[in-house]
Amino acid sequence: MIDLLIAFLLLSGSAFALVAAIGIVRMPDLFIRMHAASKAGTLGAGLILLGVAVLANDASVSVRAVIAIVFIMLTAPIAAHLLGRAAYKTGVPLWQKSELDEWNAREEK
Repeated sequence: MIDLLIAFLLLSGSAFALVAAIGIVRMPDLFIRMHAASKAGTLGAGLILLGVAVLANDASVSVRAVIAIVFIMLTAPIAAHLLGRAAYKTGVPLWQKSELDEWNAREEK
């Protein structure tokens, strides 16, 4: 039974990582690509690390895996936000079909 849980965690984590990679290739602009990479990539890495923690069946490995999961969950959204903000401030264009630019509307007021 534990082998099924480990297989599920590793395969679902790998599937989310694959979705993140496909999103990076297929999405039209930098901002949407960063969204795909940060959301799906973070979840994929977390599930894979959780699978490794269950597989190892060792307290020290499990604690390190949980610490790594917490670190990734805390830093990935912040890094994506800062990269997106820097890209916007330096003039990276939005996708031509983007309907709303909230930041530009905020700066005009």
